Amino acid sequence: MGIESKHTVGWVDVLRIMACFLVVFAHCCDPFVARFDSDRSAFLQGCALGSAVRCCVPLFVMMTGVLLFPVRPAGMGDFYRKRIGRIVVPLLFWSVALPLLFFFHLNYVVTTDNPTVDMQTFTPGMTLTKIYTCIFNFNYDTTPLWYLYMLAGLYLVIPVFGAWLEKASRKDILLFLKVWGISLFLPYLKMLAPALGYIGNWGNMDILGGCDWNAFGTFYYVSGFIGYLVLAYYLKTYPLAWSWKKTLWTGIPMFLAGYAVTFGGYLVMQEYFPGNYAYLEIVWLFGGINVFMMTFPVFVIVQKWNPRTSPFLSRLASMTFGIYLCHFVFVQMGYDLFAALLPEGTPSVVRIVCMAVTAFLVSGLLVRLFFASRLTRRLVA
Repeated sequence: MGIESKHTVGWVDVLRIMACFLVVFAHCCDPFVARFDSDRSAFLQGCALGSAVRCCVPLFVMMTGVLLFPVRPAGMGDFYRKRIGRIVVPLLFWSVALPLLFFFHLNYVVTTDNPTVDMQTFTPGMTLTKIYTCIFNFNYDTTPLWYLYMLAGLYLVIPVFGAWLEKASRKDILLFLKVWGISLFLPYLKMLAPALGYIGNWGNMDILGGCDWNAFGTFYYVSGFIGYLVLAYYLKTYPLAWSWKKTLWTGIPMFLAGYAVTFGGYLVMQEYFPGNYAYLEIVWLFGGINVFMMTFPVFVIVQKWNPRTSPFLSRLASMTFGIYLCHFVFVQMGYDLFAALLPEGTPSVVRIVCMAVTAFLVSGLLVRLFFASRLTRRLVA
């Protein structure tokens, strides 16, 4: 996002902007996906578009790997103070600001029909509870802030991985990525295990050593977003020497296959496991092989394209962190605005696009205002 480092690399700017917009777009799809059988057309359109942009968060993580590896010589304490310290202030501010904005909008501006919104949670008492319990986790109003909690965790291990990457050979890094690649199949293995007769341990259905008293299974330490960090470093250090023909003939089918599994899998899960949200999310997990198949081509194609940077691109790229932090409430406002402005029967695709563009632009304008002062800049950069 916008908190890693300054740079003048065009393809990095483009990927940061693209990833940020796709996150906004994904959140605009959610109210329509949530309609399931109550409005099948809206569900299908939302699901089709939402499935297409699942690469958004992995791309954000990969940008962190591009910008922070190799780690500059400094003690771990200095690294933690600089990186995690810059997360804490925005996290605290938006953990307060977003619930207040949601409360004001939903109580004094509109009554929404957004199926993801439970109006009983937007009372003064519940809003206050959401604010002070941010020390434990994010909530609906602050949904995008889950990324900051996760990012802080990545920052804790980046100096460790950075020291290893400086000494590791290309072969060693590839071996790690292959092991991480195996972990991308675990969500499906966990789903398949009961069908093959696995009954778990005392009600816990984790696999490969996971149980109630141990959450750290075999691949725990080599799975998740850390793999995207290492992958980004590898692709930056050893760019693929592919022709445009090979890049496109490999990347486009790979993306389409990943999308087919993501979209088709979600429809299958919704059909056979209605109401089972844990199963529904399996094909949308960022740590799944199908999402990787959509992320990898986007990264390598934009990297190979390597467009020229410009002051505008660099400025917009530097604002993506702030846009990410504040956009969620504008997604809700956009949903309510276009429900009122657009004629009844307008395709959900049109509403989603209008919402995404509006929320992105309004968030960008707000971040631009925050950038005008040193005091407020820390809240978005």
